[in-house]
Parts: sequence; C-alpha cells; structure tokens
Amino acid sequence: MICLEPLARRQRASGRPAVARGRARLARAMLADCRLCAHECGVNRLAGERGLCHAGADAGIFSAQVEVSDELELIPTFAIALSGCDLRCDFCITGRESWNPRAGERVQPALLAARAEAALAAGARTVMILGGEPTIHLPTALEIVAGLPDGAKLVWKTNAHGSAQARALLDGLFEVWLADFKFGNDACARRLAGTPDYVGVVRENLLWADGHSELIVRHLLMPGHLDCCWKPVAGWLAENLPRVKVNLRAGFWPAWRAARHPELRGTVTARETARALEIAEGLGLNLIA
Repeated sequence: MICLEPLARRQRASGRPAVARGRARLARAMLADCRLCAHECGVNRLAGERGLCHAGADAGIFSAQVEVSDELELIPTFAIALSGCDLRCDFCITGRESWNPRAGERVQPALLAARAEAALAAGARTVMILGGEPTIHLPTALEIVAGLPDGAKLVWKTNAHGSAQARALLDGLFEVWLADFKFGNDACARRLAGTPDYVGVVRENLLWADGHSELIVRHLLMPGHLDCCWKPVAGWLAENLPRVKVNLRAGFWPAWRAARHPELRGTVTARETARALEIAEGLGLNLIA
C-alpha cells in the first residue's frame, strides 16, 4: 500500500485542488492492483482486468445536474453520478446505470467542474459526487475535485463500503460524507446485495468519517426489514455515533430486481414507518429530513 500521509501533510497548505490533483495520480496508479472498495479484488484495471464492480480505468457519468431530492441542508446540489457500483442491491432505484460502469457518457473532468461552478454561481449550495458508487472511480472523482473552486462545499455520497486506501485518498477533501447504512446484518446484505462482511466494513467507515468530516447517515427503510435491519442500525448509531445526523427514508419503491424477494414487492406500510420512528425517537437519534 502506498503511504499517503506525508503527501497529505506537504500538500494541505496548497489548497484542495492541488491535494486532489496529486492524489488523483496516486489513485490511478493504484488501479494496477485495485483495492479501492472493501472487496479488494486486486485486479489490474489499467490492463483491462475486471473485478466485482466490472469497472475499467475510465469512468462514465449517467447524470450531472442540479437536484433537490436530497437532505434539506444540502440542496440545491449539483449532483455528479458516476456509473457502476461495487454492490449489487436488487432494489437499486438506478440499477441499470448503477450496475453498469460503462453507462452514460465518458467523464470530462474540466467540463464537469465548469458546469458545477456555474451551478454554484446560480444558487446551488453544494456539489455532490455519487453513483452508483464513486469509490470505484476514485481517480476520476479526484480529478473532478481538482477542478472545483476551493471554497465549494463538497459532498461525498457513498455506500460506505470503501477500503482504508480509499479513505486515505479522500481525507480532508469533502466537507460532508453522506453515507448509506443499508443493512443491519450480514445475512440481509448477502441475500439482497451479494455482499459478505458488510456490517463491519460500514461501521468502520462511518466511525472514520465522523472523525474527519461532517457525517450524515441514511437508512432506507425496506418492507419486512424493520427488526432485522433498521433496529440494529439504529441501536448501533445511538451507542457509537449518538450525535450524528440520521435521515430515515421511508419511500421505498420496488425497483430494478426487487421482485426477486417476496417482502420487497410492495412499499413500506404506515405501521412500519410509525414503528421505525418510535425506535429512532426512543433511542434519541438526531433525525433530519
């Protein structure tokens, strides 16, 4: 693993664009033995090898626009959605693009940075980099950051399944981590997203993010998963991150391949939503919208 800390200390005084530019070069070199996400496949993406995310050396975007459907304190946001993901959530609302790292248009970092700057000038409050999952395209994400204004408020929207290498590359570059905590146990993560050892990885990343940026944790309440997923997620957050902002989202829609799972063929009931809120309030979670 390449040591990043000395570089970070030398460049911190140079401003975010310079730091991001240097880290982008390191991140691209790391694609020769890719371990950016917690799968740590170790494939040589520079040579055309494909790991579990199927991503190559170059990234695509399937959306880049001002959006207003995120947390109230972050919107309007200029959201840049990179194609492809390291998880395989059957209920993914953008599954076709999120699963396909070649979807959309090839990224042009300078053009995206110019569009983001224009959006900020027109009233956008933040710039958000998301996916799919942006961690698998970290070199490109950092190249985009290198072109953004140094004073822009940047949001890293993530599934929190990145590796320690990825965390080191991201350290200090984003004011806000907006992180999903999807599953409360590894069995549900394995069955619904094809991902083993999920809970431990996400917890580690959330604890790190809380110490290095502002952290907002999202949980999408799924039908039939209140006790197995939301309840343990809420309990862990209350015990380990009691002051963190939590957005409990109840607007589940049976998208993509959700029908493969009988409990995910409908929406969340009013009773489930009420119980989920009771759990959150009973634990004193810092709920936001």
